[in-house]
Amino acid sequence: MGDLFLVRHGETEWSRSGRHTGLTDVPLTEKGREQARSLVPLIRSHRIGAAFVSPFQRARETAELIGLHDVRIEPDLHEWDYGGYEGITTVEIHRSRPDWFLFTDGVAPGPPDHPGETPEQVGERADRVLATVDAAFANTEGCVVLVAHGHFLRVLTARHLGLPPSHGALFQLGTGTLCRLGTEHGRPVIAAWNVRPPS
Repeated sequence: MGDLFLVRHGETEWSRSGRHTGLTDVPLTEKGREQARSLVPLIRSHRIGAAFVSPFQRARETAELIGLHDVRIEPDLHEWDYGGYEGITTVEIHRSRPDWFLFTDGVAPGPPDHPGETPEQVGERADRVLATVDAAFANTEGCVVLVAHGHFLRVLTARHLGLPPSHGALFQLGTGTLCRLGTEHGRPVIAAWNVRPPS
């Protein structure tokens, strides 16, 4: 089995300002595009067997800019549905809920088209993506790449390591970075995290 590469999309206006960006389809900034392009040498140095991308434009454009071809859109790779906290910063949320923590408390309910997700629901989506990754490894040679979003990829990493979704809190993930999940002695490990090319 090859390595699983995780790419968080490049910077957006909302990620720069700390606004929770779940289902809102915000484009990359120019800095976000530069971040994505800078990852090209890191991606090209590996044989890619399969690549999957979130349906949102910030992830799709990142995948295009890092040079991925034959990328499959995977609906389950979308970011956490923040419900009533969509577009709101943690600082703003703490004004009314000073002890609030996304990875344990989830979000406030939102409108019917994005009601919000619990950490467990995000973990269930991550498990489905990991099953898709396992199937890809069984049918191709090389690495698998996922291009998606910060909070979702943190939960997916926790689930890959056999940890509960709330443990995604342990893995800070910057925009426009590459991470590598591998194995050691048959057990899942983090082989590289938050990698950017040297400036």
